[in-house]
Amino acid sequence: MFTFNKDIVATDCEPGVTRKILSYSDDLMMCEITFEKGAKGYFHSHKHLQITYIAKGSFEFTIDGETKVVKQGDSVYMPSDAVHGVTALEEGVLVDVFNPIREDFLK
Repeated sequence: MFTFNKDIVATDCEPGVTRKILSYSDDLMMCEITFEKGAKGYFHSHKHLQITYIAKGSFEFTIDGETKVVKQGDSVYMPSDAVHGVTALEEGVLVDVFNPIREDFLK
């Protein structure tokens, strides 16, 4: 029921991007994604619903061809199968919430 960030080992994703799985159940998962300035989350899609909260920094998000700049305190919703990607305009942190669980992250 409790997860302590200090105890979680970050996993390398794309260059300059790391992920921590903060907490999860069969239906829900929350992750912390840390970006170096200029790092990219490459374009991809998945069946999962995703909401992202910008905890720190600013990012350029593209979702199904629409691009916007979002900053600390903003949030973004990605529907199932939406093609999306992100570029960190400065060092930053995203909090991603998925439904259902991203089983691929646990492997």
